[in-house]
Amino acid sequence: MHEINNSNNRYFLLNKPYNMVSQFVSSHKVPLLGNINFDFPEGTHAIGRLDSPSEGLLILTTDKTVTRKLFLAKEAHTRSYLVMVQHKMTQESFLKLQAGINIPINNTEFYLAKPQSVKIITKPTLLYKYATDPREIYPHTWLLITLTEGKFRQVRKMVMAVKHRCLRLIRLNISNINLGDIEPGAVKEIDGEKFFSLLNYSGDIACN
Repeated sequence: MHEINNSNNRYFLLNKPYNMVSQFVSSHKVPLLGNINFDFPEGTHAIGRLDSPSEGLLILTTDKTVTRKLFLAKEAHTRSYLVMVQHKMTQESFLKLQAGINIPINNTEFYLAKPQSVKIITKPTLLYKYATDPREIYPHTWLLITLTEGKFRQVRKMVMAVKHRCLRLIRLNISNINLGDIEPGAVKEIDGEKFFSLLNYSGDIACN
């Protein structure tokens, strides 16, 4: 039985819009989470941030223990992404991506990023758009990529390593927490018990 923090912590799911930074405060003049039309309680912060151009599922909470429980759990949590890349992807590039590919961590280190699964898909039927998307007039490929890890800009680096620029990236889920029909910029609140159940949190933390 996993231990749940039974305080007054709150848990939110946001469909993060395109071109929004995953934080409430910045020294730069950029769209922030505080611009969302929702009254978040004091102490709310984002878990597993998405970079500014990325869209989709973003978890926000007042619970300061979630990061440790989510990223240090013995069982890795899956994350699935819809990815639109420039040009038509060849079978050779697809197989390289599927097998795992080295991506840069810094100027001298590389990391073997191996996805749990990669699929080439047709254009998603449920696709959240912002205004207009002129990128779709150019040759492109849609991928569905599932990972069990989340290095900085990992998906973008993976597709770039097979010579495809990422044009659009939408996170669909983390474990069994799904984006579902939440519209861009909209927020859904779920209770703590359901939140941890959907994360399959067992209470076990990995020891290094």
